[in-house]
Amino acid sequence: MRKLISYFIKYEVAVNVVILAFVIFGLVGVFSLNSSFFPLEESRIINISVNYPGSAPEEIEEGIILKIEDNLKGLVGIERVTSTARESGGSITVEIEQDEDIDVMLTEVKNAVDRVPTFPGGMEPLVVSKEERVRPSISFAISGDGVPLVTLKRISEQVENDLRQLDGISQIEISGFPEEEIEIAVSQDDLLAYNLTFEEVARTVGAANILSTGGTIKTEAEDYLIRANSRSYYADALNDLVIRSSATGQTTRLSDVAEVRDQFGETSNSSYFNGNIAVNVAISNTNNEDLLSAAKKVKEYVKDYNAKSSNIRLDVVSDSSITLGQRTQLLLENGAMGIFLVLLFLSIFLNTRLAFWVAFGLPIAFLGMFMFAGQFGVTINVLSLFGMIIVIGILVDDGIVIGENIYQHYEMGKTPVQAALDGTMEVIPPIISAILTTVLAFSTFLFLDSRIGEFFGEVSTVVILTLVVSLVEALIILPAHIAHSKALQARNAEEDNKKTGLAKFFVKMRVVNRTGDKVMSYLRDKSYSPVLKFVLKQQMLSLGILVAVLILTIGAIGGNWIRINLFPSIASDRVSIDLLMAEGVNPEKTDSIISMVEAAAWRVNEDFSSRQSGNKQVVENTIKRVGPGNNKASLQVNLLPGEERDIGSPEITNAIRDEVGPVFGVENLTFGSGGNFGGDPVSVSLLGNNLQELEAAKEELKDNFENNALLKDVKDNDPQGIKEINIKLKESAYALGLDLSEVMRQVRNGFFGTPVQRFQRGQDEIRVWVRYDLENRSSINDLDDMRLTTPDGARVPFNEIANYDIVRGTESISHLDGLREIRVSADMEDPNGSSTEILADIRSNVMPDLLAKYPSLSVSYEGQNREANKLTDSAKGVLPVVLFLIYAVIAFTFRSYSQPLLLMIMIPFSIIGVAWGHWIHDFPVNVLSALGIIALVGIMVNDGLVLISKFNGNLRDGMKFNDALYEAGRARFRAIFLTSLTTIAGMAPLLLEKSRQAQFLKPMAISISYGIAIATVLTLLLLPLLLSISNNIKVSGKWLASGNRVTHEEVERAIKEQKEEKAHGEIG
Repeated sequence: MRKLISYFIKYEVAVNVVILAFVIFGLVGVFSLNSSFFPLEESRIINISVNYPGSAPEEIEEGIILKIEDNLKGLVGIERVTSTARESGGSITVEIEQDEDIDVMLTEVKNAVDRVPTFPGGMEPLVVSKEERVRPSISFAISGDGVPLVTLKRISEQVENDLRQLDGISQIEISGFPEEEIEIAVSQDDLLAYNLTFEEVARTVGAANILSTGGTIKTEAEDYLIRANSRSYYADALNDLVIRSSATGQTTRLSDVAEVRDQFGETSNSSYFNGNIAVNVAISNTNNEDLLSAAKKVKEYVKDYNAKSSNIRLDVVSDSSITLGQRTQLLLENGAMGIFLVLLFLSIFLNTRLAFWVAFGLPIAFLGMFMFAGQFGVTINVLSLFGMIIVIGILVDDGIVIGENIYQHYEMGKTPVQAALDGTMEVIPPIISAILTTVLAFSTFLFLDSRIGEFFGEVSTVVILTLVVSLVEALIILPAHIAHSKALQARNAEEDNKKTGLAKFFVKMRVVNRTGDKVMSYLRDKSYSPVLKFVLKQQMLSLGILVAVLILTIGAIGGNWIRINLFPSIASDRVSIDLLMAEGVNPEKTDSIISMVEAAAWRVNEDFSSRQSGNKQVVENTIKRVGPGNNKASLQVNLLPGEERDIGSPEITNAIRDEVGPVFGVENLTFGSGGNFGGDPVSVSLLGNNLQELEAAKEELKDNFENNALLKDVKDNDPQGIKEINIKLKESAYALGLDLSEVMRQVRNGFFGTPVQRFQRGQDEIRVWVRYDLENRSSINDLDDMRLTTPDGARVPFNEIANYDIVRGTESISHLDGLREIRVSADMEDPNGSSTEILADIRSNVMPDLLAKYPSLSVSYEGQNREANKLTDSAKGVLPVVLFLIYAVIAFTFRSYSQPLLLMIMIPFSIIGVAWGHWIHDFPVNVLSALGIIALVGIMVNDGLVLISKFNGNLRDGMKFNDALYEAGRARFRAIFLTSLTTIAGMAPLLLEKSRQAQFLKPMAISISYGIAIATVLTLLLLPLLLSISNNIKVSGKWLASGNRVTHEEVERAIKEQKEEKAHGEIG
């Protein structure tokens, strides 16, 4: 290592070539990185989609889901299985464990599904697929005055084809319309008039529309293909289809007994942009696509399209690139300000030229990181940029230690080259240890489960890569620059007076440096030294004060004075309102309620826009969706981008909620602003197979949530089902040769329909349905009057052979790990409130009584609590290993058992700074704060390494124990103070940032900044105190063991090693 460093110090050209390589390859790396809003984690979910038209949830559960769930049991690598059965379909979600290969597990799951021996007839083939992780990039609405939906759909398909021609765009989703179909609406009266049965019509239509070959005729000249092509792609072509023809030549055609029409399916699924019918086009980006470039291309396409079209308009609904651009700019500004503050403090308290060369390492380290970032899947996003801000202050730490040490060697009278070599070599062990401990601390994120672990793994990758590159810069590039810098040249007053420009600036900065030296000397001699003396003399009192402050802090956290929350709330530029009605409701009623909410949103917009600066509208647009299904609707209120808006989205959300007021007759009406990271803050799943107990327990739990003033938007996943007409046959039915199965078959054909054809028309799969005309199935009386065909061909009215009663059915059936599940969840009234406290209250005061009352049930706490449990469970396995490795690195460096342990003991004390920092900024401590503490561990240890290294050196130089400890603190005061100051300075702009966009990342910044502020005090005072107490224990232990008094120096590892080296003749 010495020869390598010596080579680069002697030959400037070699250093400059290395820098040039960093610059060239770093810039190539920067421009090759994709951008995304958040890191794109790998998918760990497999979906099984069930489609069984006309079936009830119970049929789906019993005939399909239970069979598949049973086959999935015992498969190694599955974390858990959830499922939902609903009318006409369902889904099964298989979550895969973190370390498993998703593609291998996909094959295993497919095999398990294939092993199910039988499924119900009429079910569509199951679709087993890996869920693709994509992030929304940009979406726009296609609308026009008086333009029908079918025309908008055709235009959307053309737009999709155009967009697919653009590079970097692959994920396009079009929504806002039901599926297209051809309906053959049969009239029961006409069937009776022509003496036709429903089955005859269905059978004839099904057999007529064919496209097939009948072999070939081979003549001597050529071959002829025998072919029949009677396929009709549109409704009009089916009207003339012959249903029956008599010997007299009388022909009955389809148009005689039915109305044939092209139409959208009867299940509501429509979308409105600012009140106009619209089709939505959403573009997402995958791991291999760039958000910014994709959004830019789409916006250019939208602009060009609108310039050419007069009646049809494309309007951008939401654009993630704007928010990403704002957050990127915000973080870059904070980063630039952080770099400036770091440079400023270095210039004041360190030689200006030294400060310049130390700060020069920042861009080199970042460029080096960009060289490798793409290989590790890093993208330019909010969290990777945050990682760069975190590392700004850490990067200069090593440079400060090396630069200051070289300068001290130069002041000893050595030549600049020799001073650079000796100064660097002296601090290599603690520098490498410091980098390794920080890398180890940040590597924790890479092994944490949950979405937080996946997201912040990218922060880790950025920090680790940058630190590793900075080690090369600090040990090779920095010493070479300082060796040849004018910082290590004798000063000449006459020459200084002649200098101009930048050289003159450096001369003037020496005055600032001298002032900085005086300030630093004053702080060291007048503030730090007396306090250190007091601490070392009054050891138990000093330790008692620190322990008391720690206990007080823990008490403040336990007493909820310093609040704790699981996950942060992410600022959003939209308000999402979801409406759920009882199943079976008229879609017009659903539409009227969501339209009333939309009108309220526009009224709120008028109020807030009058207070908004710049005369801008707070609400940019609204997207109203009715469906999929008659009982579901949603409203997306897209707001002015965050940095331009004066009012936060939670405030706007609450205003809309208040404006709407109480709405009766709805199942759920929830108002959401922003993302609850990790799921709902409070979510409780009731599990069991006793439906009556599940329903009763759900009602009680929901009442409890609704009466809790700290909660809002209470909802459950068990809404009222559709009203069911439960059919029972009379004795007369059996006498006529009918059974329940035959009766239900005929009723289903008439009222639900029977699919008789299926074919591809353009991009759509079209189904041809034969069913009664809507007029013949719009009243319960129509069922009574329906004519059923008996085996002998007679027609009997339904009410003569059957009775029925009306009951409320099931909307959906959910399963969690094989048990039926009803989930009750809620949002926090105060976004910064403590969900952990509410959940703890529910666990201890609500659930025990509920479970005692309904003994067949069990409970699972979902949402953010589940994510937090995954995080803590994985942390329990990872943190002890990381802490041991940090201990091992320090132990290798100092070859001591006790000194690393003393460094580790300081870690819990850093909670003092973290907790009270959150209290000062009125932020709850959350998971991101805890991640900040993990990052803090590595940074804290660095300062301790520097002090212990100097202390051991002083002992080897013959100093007495107390003097060695006292002088080590004084000697390293500047380096420790400066490294802490620069790290805090790097984070300070983000810490003081008022922007809503930055609030998500603030807890981590608070943890690191305030933690380091306390860590500085701990390193300079608590560490010497612990070293002294440890020494006293060793001395007393030696005396108790041997009965001989020993000196304080003899028991220290540095002195023992010195004696061993002399004994082995290694020191002459």
